[in-house]
Amino acid sequence: MNMQRPIVFIKDTGATAKRDATREIYTSLLTLLTERGLQDAIQVVRVADIGVYDKGVVAKVLPGGKLYANITPADLPELVEAVLGARDLARLQLTTDPNKQARLVLANCGTIDPDSIDDYIAAGGYEGLRKALTMSPEQVIEEMKASGLRGRGGAGFPTWLKWQLTARQQATPRYVICNGDEGDPGAYMDRSILEGDPHAVLEGMLIGGYAMGSAHGILYIRAEYPLAVTRMEKAIIQARERGFVGERILGSAFSFDFEVRLGAGAFVCGEETSLIASVEGKRGTPRPRPPFPSVKGLWGKPTTINNVETWANVPFILRRGGAAFAAVGTTQSAGTKVFAMTGMIRNSGLIEVPMGISLREIVYDIGGGVASGKPLKAVQTGGPSGGVIPARFLDSPVDYENLGKLGSIMGSGGLIVMDEDNCMVDIAKFYLQFCVDESCGKCAPCRIGTYQLLHYYTKISEGRGELADLDKIRSIGQAMQKASLCGLGQSAANPALSTLRYFEDEYKEHIVNKRCPARKCKALVTYTILPDACKRCSLCMKSCPVKAISGDRTVGYTINQELCIKCGQCYNVCKFGAVKGA
Repeated sequence: MNMQRPIVFIKDTGATAKRDATREIYTSLLTLLTERGLQDAIQVVRVADIGVYDKGVVAKVLPGGKLYANITPADLPELVEAVLGARDLARLQLTTDPNKQARLVLANCGTIDPDSIDDYIAAGGYEGLRKALTMSPEQVIEEMKASGLRGRGGAGFPTWLKWQLTARQQATPRYVICNGDEGDPGAYMDRSILEGDPHAVLEGMLIGGYAMGSAHGILYIRAEYPLAVTRMEKAIIQARERGFVGERILGSAFSFDFEVRLGAGAFVCGEETSLIASVEGKRGTPRPRPPFPSVKGLWGKPTTINNVETWANVPFILRRGGAAFAAVGTTQSAGTKVFAMTGMIRNSGLIEVPMGISLREIVYDIGGGVASGKPLKAVQTGGPSGGVIPARFLDSPVDYENLGKLGSIMGSGGLIVMDEDNCMVDIAKFYLQFCVDESCGKCAPCRIGTYQLLHYYTKISEGRGELADLDKIRSIGQAMQKASLCGLGQSAANPALSTLRYFEDEYKEHIVNKRCPARKCKALVTYTILPDACKRCSLCMKSCPVKAISGDRTVGYTINQELCIKCGQCYNVCKFGAVKGA
């Protein structure tokens, strides 16, 4: 990164339409700079994350760090002048407050060019590897132990212990694997790190390989992340050219190299034994443990698998020391955690917070509160395998132990905010459908259990439920937790059990009164227009997609129940409370 000239970071986005808009801005800006002869005066870089979301195409300018949001092609001439200091572009400038975030893993995202190894080195990159190579492997593992880093893939297993178990095995070769098979709906933590700071992942794996006596690293990345794959492959080439990868790294006796493998998108391959099977060219299904991968993993050899975020923490720990990392977070859950915050939240996006922060601080201080302005109902953590935490526990600290006590999990970092318009029965049903589709089917508790749970949820959502079904849901869910072969089956019932634990009255409303208070279960909702409240504005009729509403301003309006598809659009557009959904 040439700090002698201004740098404009254009943020990449996930959605296809937004990504196309980003690409248009990026290419148009390059064209404009060339036309004006400024291509050498201003550097333009596409990055995965700069901490701003839902603001259209966003640019960050260094030096100074000014942020400009909702940029269109027509704004580019003014943006160039603003970058050069020739004018003020206040109408697009965005003032942000990092609030209570602490960016360790995401520190380089949006501040360096992910395609440039020079940028990474200038930001302190590979210093951790250099330091590790002056230590013994045992000392590196002790530093990891002092840090308190736990696996960020969800289980929270101590990273140092997993490394030590692999290092103590006599069998060779030993393998280290990066699990980049991020499959949770709405989650993109690992993607942002792979795309925004690829060398951090490589450096972490190099340090781990040295500590465990491994010479082989495998990056398992889902094929749906093509930019992440491209940037990781480019980073490997750059690191090899600079002597950080290959034979006798930095003049030491340590040799290490990488290969990239593409995942086919199976959710179950996020489980480590399924991932190993996939790398070996087999169908991605889990196997019983023990033996654990640390003893018998890839090709039957000792193997350590950590996820992207875990590996990206390692360079900081070696560079700054384990004590510096342990000083962030809590005693049992050290460091930070990256979350993809979505749902009914005003400021959705990627955040990184110290462990121990409360859910209230995340939702209100960082997320800006509920987008609809309606009361917060619950927060779900852990994705399809996570639990739903009601609003009364908002002051609970976010760490592995406390989330577990509440019936949820940390997971890889999905965090969904729900308001009163979310139906707990519908939420649990959605995730069960996901788990039914993604179950590998190898073990009966998961294969049969998820299907049976979905059966009962379908009954309840369609008005055919019985109170006895609730005991059956509990019984099946608890059996799945104890008997399923892998983490998918063991946790698939979490959304069902946690919503039933905290929102049983809502379940009974569905079963006894055949009513969905949140109006999500369409079979239990009937929309009617209240004549006394209707102002006869005709908005409901104009908004109906199937023309089920008839009438005029003289006689009023009615809904034809045979035509109504129960989409709720009439309810949403009525400003006078004249449409009733019950």
